[in-house]
Amino acid sequence: MTQDLPETGAAITFRKTMTVAEQGFFTGITGNMTKPHVDRAHAKSAGLADMSVFELAASGLLTTALGRLAGPAWRIGDFSVSFSRAFPVGSSLAATATVTEASSEAIACSLSVLVEGDEVITGSARMVPLEA
Repeated sequence: MTQDLPETGAAITFRKTMTVAEQGFFTGITGNMTKPHVDRAHAKSAGLADMSVFELAASGLLTTALGRLAGPAWRIGDFSVSFSRAFPVGSSLAATATVTEASSEAIACSLSVLVEGDEVITGSARMVPLEA
């Protein structure tokens, strides 16, 4: 592979505020109509400040960090995340991928998403070469 490997400890953070527009796009793409995600009154009656951000839409921000960290010659081979709590639309997220190990066969990364400074998503990913 001609591309340089990222060093262990290298990290990329992608920041984004999750808006009502993103909720609508994700609903349209997935067909997910779960009430806490699409019904503001229901979400508030459940004790949330607003509709809950779709967990997979939020964790999808990590794919941007992974792509920027590994580069165009790599794709996701494994991706695993855990969610500690719901968070409302309008939240500002910081999605970080950090290299834990890198070789020509795979780039292993730890994953973290902070919402207003609170870690709400953790996980790991393995990037593999795009070409088989």
